[in-house]
Amino acid sequence: MGRDLRLLLTANLISLIGDWMLRTGVAYQIYVLTGSTVASAAAVLASLVPSIALGSLAGVCADRWDRRRTMVGVNVLMAAALLPLLAVGNAGKAWIIYLVLAAQSCLSPFFSSAEAALLPTLVPQDRLVTANALNAQVRDIARLAGAALGGVAAAARGIALLGALDAVTFLLSAGLLLAIRVRRRPEHASRAHPVREWMQGLTIALGNHALRVFLAFGLVTGIGEAVIGTLMAPFVRDVLGGNAQAFGLFMAVQAIGGLGGGLIVTLVGHRFAPRAMFGWGAVAFGGLDLVLFTYPLLTPTLWPAVGLILLVGLPAAFLAAGSMTVFQQATEDGHRGRVWGAIVTVDGIAILVGSVAAGTLAGWWGILPVIATQGVVYALAGAMVLLCLPRRLTPAPGRLLSKIG
Repeated sequence: MGRDLRLLLTANLISLIGDWMLRTGVAYQIYVLTGSTVASAAAVLASLVPSIALGSLAGVCADRWDRRRTMVGVNVLMAAALLPLLAVGNAGKAWIIYLVLAAQSCLSPFFSSAEAALLPTLVPQDRLVTANALNAQVRDIARLAGAALGGVAAAARGIALLGALDAVTFLLSAGLLLAIRVRRRPEHASRAHPVREWMQGLTIALGNHALRVFLAFGLVTGIGEAVIGTLMAPFVRDVLGGNAQAFGLFMAVQAIGGLGGGLIVTLVGHRFAPRAMFGWGAVAFGGLDLVLFTYPLLTPTLWPAVGLILLVGLPAAFLAAGSMTVFQQATEDGHRGRVWGAIVTVDGIAILVGSVAAGTLAGWWGILPVIATQGVVYALAGAMVLLCLPRRLTPAPGRLLSKIG
């Protein structure tokens, strides 16, 4: 693993731990301050809608600007945006939290688009799967550590401490990113109007067969992920009869499963074709999820769910590394950022629609029938990848850009 990749992964680990601390602590503190589930839902919207609106623009900027400097600048701005949280001490100032969450949501797509475009330039092509698996592992470690620390910090000093700690992680991350040696500015950095480049991202995504498959997969499974995010807690509580501690155990085991799966992919993932990892990973992931969400029809007890969510980590790790590698191999460096931004926007819209649909349909049909659709969706999407994704991936040709540029 090269020096620049180590710096990137370490920077991601530190900032993501802070993100999970804030996300976990804020979810708890908003409810403590307001006593309102509507207020909690508003926090979700504040952290989601801006990123959907700015996802494509962020991708354009990732292709126009120096990616390393973009990531450093975003981290510094995100640290500054957290400072107003120091003033939150009662329900009357809860509105400050929404503004901060919205500001973070506006900035985060610029970081994620730059990172998605930068990582493939730090490693040889034959090590992309390993690099992506390591990056996924970093996210699982951050989730496990950050969620636990966020609960402790929220209970100790509330929102102010959460904001201060997260700001420190962003500044530490920025310092590490500054040390990355890659200085290459993307090609075509400033040749077209931003709106035209945004259109180019959509054109490339829709004009390349492999990217169309990738886009369709994200659209369908984004709805499935929204179903999980909306109904997982009700599933544990109302279907399995678990309490808050059981839900915490469930989520911790999920992160541990992801770590174990990520370790296996890091060791052996380079032996498999990214297309196979992508497709079969999704099929296995969906199959295990379907078992997870339907076994309570036979025995509504908690312990099988804990074992199954641990097993899901293996195909999830293969899916994450394989899909990201497919995207990177199907795009050229000069337009990777804007294509990623377009895909993130589509995924965000799917998640928003899925969240609303899951909450509505679960009230009509019940939790189990709705949450079980997530497993079916993933298995079918994986089959689509295996049937439709080309075995040889060719980056989207530059002529697609010239048609619009």
